[in-house]
Parts: sequence; C-alpha cells; structure tokens
Amino acid sequence: MARYTGPKSKISRRYGIALFGPSKALERKNYPPGMHGPKGSRRKQSDYATALAEKQKLRHQYGLLERQFRRYFETALRKRGVTGETLLQMLETRLDNIVYRLGFANSRNAARQLVSHGHVTVNNRKVNVASYNLKAGDAVAIKDKPGSRRLVTRNLELTQIQPVPDWLVVDKDQFQGKVMRIPSREEIAPIVNEQLVVELYSR
Repeated sequence: MARYTGPKSKISRRYGIALFGPSKALERKNYPPGMHGPKGSRRKQSDYATALAEKQKLRHQYGLLERQFRRYFETALRKRGVTGETLLQMLETRLDNIVYRLGFANSRNAARQLVSHGHVTVNNRKVNVASYNLKAGDAVAIKDKPGSRRLVTRNLELTQIQPVPDWLVVDKDQFQGKVMRIPSREEIAPIVNEQLVVELYSR
C-alpha cells in the first residue's frame, strides 16, 4: 500500500496548516521551512503555483500519492454534477476518512492503519482497503475483539472533543457508526479552493 513517508512537519509548515493532524512543529514555527526562517521573503506566486499548492494540500490532507489523486479526479470528471464537489465527496467518503471522522482514530494515518490491519468492518464484513468508498446507509464498526476495542478506546479518549459531522452518526459505546448521507460541499468545509484543482488538471 503506497503512502507518503516523508517529513510531515515541513509539508504542514510550507502550507501553513496542519495537514496530518495536530502538529507541535507548526505551533512552534508558524512560518515556512527554509534557511532564512521567519524573515525569509516570498515572491508573488503565479496562478499555476497557487493552483498547484491547492492540489498538494488536498492530496496531502487525505494521504494520497499523485497517481491515486489523479485517478480520483478522472473518476469525478466522468460523473454527473460539479466535478470539484464530486471529488471532495469521493475523498471524504473513503473508509479511512470515515473512521477518522467518527473519532475511532486521531489522524487519517492512524485510521488507515486501523483499516489495513483488519480492525474495521463495513456492513458486518471485514474491509481492509483504506480507499473503500462508502455510500449512504453503510455501517462502520470496530471488530468485537479485545485488541481492536482496546486500541480504539485509547483513540476515543484523544478525540472526545472532536465533533462528529452531521452526516454521520456514531455510537461510541458500541464502537460503531453510520453514513447517513453523502456530505455537501458546505458540510465538508474544504481547506482548499477545489475549483483551482479542477482548472489545474484541465489545462
């Protein structure tokens, strides 16, 4: 399973936002990385550079490599509706992201590991593919095994102040949740301008 394994704090500092979960490095150094530190000057970015940065932020937020991300875009392009919103919905309904949104993991990377290690079921069937896309009505649960429940209990303590989106419902006592509907763009509240991403790939 391909995933990004490079320096995460530098990526977060470059874009000025915690893309991989809470970042102490970003809190300590809230300026871009580089030898000139906080005094380093930045040239005005071109339209292409701005669009590229938006794409990179979105890609890193959901933990995708370039080829995977492009595949999502091409699929979204073929679907009916607004391409940018469809792309966001596809990313947001990935199984690893749903596990994260339900509070069963404190980061998307941790959620991906939960899924790939076989701790998660969808509609009572084990699914170990992090990119599995869920539909409205799908039920997600943590396997009824001591090791799985113990691991998620620790994560729930870390994420207890994290609000669960309105389009999901969760029963933390039963270690399960459900997708009530596919979220709208407003409910996803993206950290990027997805239209710039669409324009970038449409060049």
